[in-house]
Amino acid sequence: MTFENADSTLYLASQLAKSLSRALQKRAASLGFSPGQFPVLQSLWQEDGVTQRQLLHRLDIEQATLANTLARMERDGLIARRPHPKDRRAQIIELTDHGRSLEPLATDAANQADGDLFGGFRRFEKELLKEYMRMALANARRLEATSTEQAASPPAPPA
Repeated sequence: MTFENADSTLYLASQLAKSLSRALQKRAASLGFSPGQFPVLQSLWQEDGVTQRQLLHRLDIEQATLANTLARMERDGLIARRPHPKDRRAQIIELTDHGRSLEPLATDAANQADGDLFGGFRRFEKELLKEYMRMALANARRLEATSTEQAASPPAPPA
């Protein structure tokens, strides 16, 4: 059996993710943020003043990736950090006025990128695609949790 990219959901999903990121990149650059920063901004727009651990849990990304993203966002004036009042090891991450002001513009840019890539889709087709994507992501998370549990469990003794 041959492997055809056009028939591979993994390949197609990867290409779609890259295309969505590039479509947002063009719009985001002019606003002063990157596509990788957008999920962090979204999370902080929903609830500002959280710890890095809370962001990690909400965004499901690697610690090092988030640490680098936050460092760039702080450098670019999108967020500020302050000491946690009860935990000396933690910091509270808050949007700056600039970061907060980007919400309507960034949300509009993301919606435009989404609209451009899914132009010609009827509403139900787009909703169905999103539902299929949610189902596939749920399956992927289940598989990931199962493989993590199996890796943590000691092997069964031979019978």
